[in-house]
Amino acid sequence: MTSRNNSFIRTALATLALTFAGAAFAAAKPTVVLVHGAFAESSSWNGVVAELQDQGYPVVALANPLRSVKADAAYLSDVVANTTGPVLLVGHSYGGAVISNVSAETGKVQALVYVAAFAPQEGENIAELSGRYPGGTLGPTLAAPVLLKNGNKDLYIQQDKFHQQFAADVSAKDAALMAATQRPVTEAALHEASGRPVWSQIPNYAIYGTADKNIPAAAMQFMAKRAGAKKIVEIKDASHVVMTSNPKQVAALIVEAATATSK
Repeated sequence: MTSRNNSFIRTALATLALTFAGAAFAAAKPTVVLVHGAFAESSSWNGVVAELQDQGYPVVALANPLRSVKADAAYLSDVVANTTGPVLLVGHSYGGAVISNVSAETGKVQALVYVAAFAPQEGENIAELSGRYPGGTLGPTLAAPVLLKNGNKDLYIQQDKFHQQFAADVSAKDAALMAATQRPVTEAALHEASGRPVWSQIPNYAIYGTADKNIPAAAMQFMAKRAGAKKIVEIKDASHVVMTSNPKQVAALIVEAATATSK
C-alpha cells in the first residue's frame, strides 16, 4: 500500500472519529424540560428556549396543569420517563414544587434548576413558604376566585395589577399579553403539602431576582441554601419572571448545570 493511500486512510479515519465524537457530544446533551408556574404559561420561557436551542440543547416547555402538586409532578414524571436520554428539569415559581416532587426512580434527571421558584421540604406548602418572609404582595392582587364544580377554586391575578406585581421589568405591552394569557392555579395546590423532595438526591441550582414581589428574595435564598444548591445567582432588580426579562442569565445557569453534571 502506498504512502499516499495510507495518508488518505488516516485522514478518512480521523474525519470519521471527529464526526462520531461530535455526534456523541450532541447526544450527551440533556433534554431541558422547562416547567412554568402559576399565572404563567409555556411562552414565558421563549427567550430561554431560543438561547438553549442556539447552543444545541433539545428543549421542551411543558404545559403544566397547575391542578395539584402531586398530580402535576406525576404528569411531569411521565414526560421524563418517555424522554430519550438524560433530562434537566427547570422549574419557575410553583413549578419548583413540581420538579421537587418528580419521581427519581428512573435516574434520568441530571440536575434541577430553580428559577424564582419554591423548593419545599417534605410537609411544607407554597402558601406558608411565600408568607414566611416579609415582602410578598401577591394576595391583594388576586382576582375573585373562579368557583369550580369539584369545590376547588381557580386563582388569577387581576390583569390591571399584573404588570407591577408579576412582571415589573417587562414592557407594559408584553406584560399585558402575559396577563391576558395567564393560566390559573387551584387554591388547593397552593396549600398542598409537598412530598419528599428530590433535591436531596439531585444536584440543584437557583436563580432569582431581588425585586420579586411574589416570593421574597430572602425566602428563595433560604430554600436554595437549604437544598444545598451548587450555585445561587441573584439578578438585581429582576421581577418574578426573571426568565422572561433575563433569559441569557437564566439559560447560562442551565447550561452550567448541564455541563457540570453531564454523565
